[in-house]
Order: sequence, then structure tokens, then C-alpha cells
Amino acid sequence: MPELNRRPPRYLKPMNRMLKAVQKLGVPTGPAMVLTVPGRKTGQPRSTPVTPFYFRGGLYVVAGYPGADWAANARAAGTGTLARGRRRRQVRIVELGADDARAVLREFPAQVPVGVAFAKRSGLVRDGSADEFEALAGRVAVFRFDPAGTT
Repeated sequence: MPELNRRPPRYLKPMNRMLKAVQKLGVPTGPAMVLTVPGRKTGQPRSTPVTPFYFRGGLYVVAGYPGADWAANARAAGTGTLARGRRRRQVRIVELGADDARAVLREFPAQVPVGVAFAKRSGLVRDGSADEFEALAGRVAVFRFDPAGTT
């Protein structure tokens, strides 16, 4: 298993800025959505592109690397806004424990090929297999997005 990077690749911030700008113009960018949550220190809105996917009736997202700031903000906030183009919806953000995350992580490579490519480039995985992603349970954050107002 490769060493788990704790820092994002250098290209990530400029790429995220571009994706957010395009989304703000109302242009959907494939499966990517923009998650906005209050920052855990400032309370100011923080937005990041994410690629959620449906699995067993739920909408899930996997952090691209351990220690991602957006994941810490999402964990602290517990709620946020998901946007694609001009469409927005409020969501509750539920972090999965390692045991529950395993099945979601196994499904990730089949559902989010762009995420597999990112994980390979950043050194998180070598071949991008379901087994490799499942082994990340407990090391990368996995969240489920529920409609706001549900318990």
C-alpha cells in the first residue's frame, strides 16, 4: 500500500477555483458538484468541488486524500449546500465509520473514474482496484448526504 499523502497535489487549488467559477456561471461540470459549508474556524462559507455518487439509495462522497480541509469543515458543520450549475439543495452531512465506509469505498472505483485517476496521481492508490479503495476505510473520510430536515 502506498504512503498516504496528507497534502493535496499542487494543481488542486487552481483546478478547484476554475471548477467553482464555471459552476457559478451556471454550467454543470459533469458529475462534479460544489459543496459549501461554514468554515470550522471562521464560520465563513467554504466551497469545494466534490464528486458524489449514488450507492444503495444514498448519495456519498469520498475525500480525495487524508486530512482534507473540506472534510474537516464538513464534519464540523454537519450540514451544507450541494450545487450543480444553478441548482442548489441543502443536505445533512453524515460521516461513515470505517465499517460502513468499506462497501462505499469498494464501489467508488466503478462509480467515480475521475476520482480513481486523482487517487493514482496523488499516490493514494497504485492500481485503483476496489480492494485498494476498501483498504482506505478509516483513513479517508466518507460522507453520506441526506436531504436536509431528515433524521
